[in-house]
Order: sequence, then C-alpha cells, then structure tokens
Amino acid sequence: MKGSFLTWLATALSLLIVDLVVPGVDIATFPAALIAAIAIGLINAAIKPILSIISLPITILTLGAFSLVVNGICFWLASVVVPGFVVKGFLAFILGPVVLSLANTFLSNYFAQKSDLTTEA
Repeated sequence: MKGSFLTWLATALSLLIVDLVVPGVDIATFPAALIAAIAIGLINAAIKPILSIISLPITILTLGAFSLVVNGICFWLASVVVPGFVVKGFLAFILGPVVLSLANTFLSNYFAQKSDLTTEA
C-alpha cells in the first residue's frame, strides 16, 4: 500500500517536472497531476500493450524508435481524459514521456531509498 502511494506520488511529481521542462505540456494544478498520474498508469496498463503489439512490425523496422510514438500516444491519451492536463505539439508528444520516465525513475529510487532507511531504524 505504501509502495503504491509512493509510486503514485512520484509520478505526479514527475509530471510537474515535465510541466517545467517540456514546452507544450501544461498541468494546471497539483490535483490535476495526481489524476493524470492515475490516468497514465491505467492507460499504460490497459492500452499500451495493445498498441505495442499492433505496432510491432513498424517498431522492428525502426529498430525500436517507434516505441517513442507509442509512448507519446499513451501520454497524449491521458491528457485527453484529464482536465487540466494538456499536451500540445510534436515536441511535447515525444519528449514529454521521455522526461517523465527519467524523472519518475529518479524520484521512485529516491523514495525507495528513504523508505528503506525509515524501516531499518
């Protein structure tokens, strides 16, 4: 339960970082970031596997580069269903998920280390 909460929080904070770094990504409020984090998780769990299988031939032809487009589609879909979360432009479509992944990895590792330190003490 604690791990799921920290993952959700890390994703929401990562979205705020994406809002600061990537032009074309706009998040109105922190609650919008929390809802967007849930939407991204659900879309990545439900829709992304289907898109990945359908696009497998073109992903192989592009040596995996088309997976950036699949990630961008999932990122954009989340912005469609969440009010207060907007993705505008090709740069935001491609770069947004990349920055989100990097920031989320960093924050998740940070929270995991802090969580381990508090349980040991």
